[in-house]
Amino acid sequence: MPVTSATAPSGPLAALAGNAWLRFAARRLGRLLVSVWVLLTFAFLMIHLIPGDPVRAALGVSAPAELVEARREALGLNDPLWQQYADYLRGLLHGDLGTSMLTGLPVSQTIGERLPATVELAGLAFAGAALVSVPLGLLMAVLTRGGRRRPVELAFTSGSVVLAVVPEFLLAVGLVYVFSVELGWAPVAMRQGADSYVLPVLALAVGPAAILARILRVETLGVLQAEYVRTARAKRLPDPKVYLRHVLPNALTATITLGGLLLSTMVAGTVLVENVFAWPGLGGTIVGSILAKDYPVVQGVVLVYGLGVLLVNLLVDVALALLDPRSTIRES
Repeated sequence: MPVTSATAPSGPLAALAGNAWLRFAARRLGRLLVSVWVLLTFAFLMIHLIPGDPVRAALGVSAPAELVEARREALGLNDPLWQQYADYLRGLLHGDLGTSMLTGLPVSQTIGERLPATVELAGLAFAGAALVSVPLGLLMAVLTRGGRRRPVELAFTSGSVVLAVVPEFLLAVGLVYVFSVELGWAPVAMRQGADSYVLPVLALAVGPAAILARILRVETLGVLQAEYVRTARAKRLPDPKVYLRHVLPNALTATITLGGLLLSTMVAGTVLVENVFAWPGLGGTIVGSILAKDYPVVQGVVLVYGLGVLLVNLLVDVALALLDPRSTIRES
């Protein structure tokens, strides 16, 4: 009888199946594309799920019927739903987010003028939270390991809990009252120089920094009990080398995951903080657009915020894969 031998598959599919990093990239890209499609569809349907006529609601009940009909025709709201969806996707591919009902300006222009201020504020706040929480969490773990220094541990855990539960806008109001109204050390509102960044950044960064520091302390305490740390100590390696080379990278995995979630919520938290400080970002834009019922602007801002969250999640996945590739790229 003829003997058949199994041959391994060859070609691009075989290369994809045999490379863990390519499979990881394919999975993440697939999830990203599906998430983006869901976000785009939700943003498109948002204006159609509003009860009544959104154009009439935006222009007011006293607006002439001819003006309402002309604005509906200009926005394409009289076309069939499938055609509106196709035109919406086609416009997004060309960078067209629609036109404001009130100002008549392109939504992309409005967002382009306001987005840099929001990204700058959220980026500075996250960088400040990371720069404070990582050394603080590591230091607290080293000082309180093995049940040492109970008063220090109690003060740290209690303080981090209190700071973590205070809402950003409430902290922002308190900072304005103390440092702007009473002491006069910082401007009350607006972006008027380097000192005007201090209070908004603090309002956004204090809570996430407290959470990250507490999580990093707990993770570091667990890593300090690992066998490879004991081996490093047995080899009489210097303490800074043990902490920075063996302890910190292994303790950062959960912290990076939580940090990505906090950065996503921090971007959303800028909405309230920007309104407290009259910051010229997307926060004031979306609140004003909601109050004025300028739905195309709201639609565009929601889309930008959603894409920002998806991008942050993708960067977190890549960072985890680079930091701990064995556990990340092997997941199903």
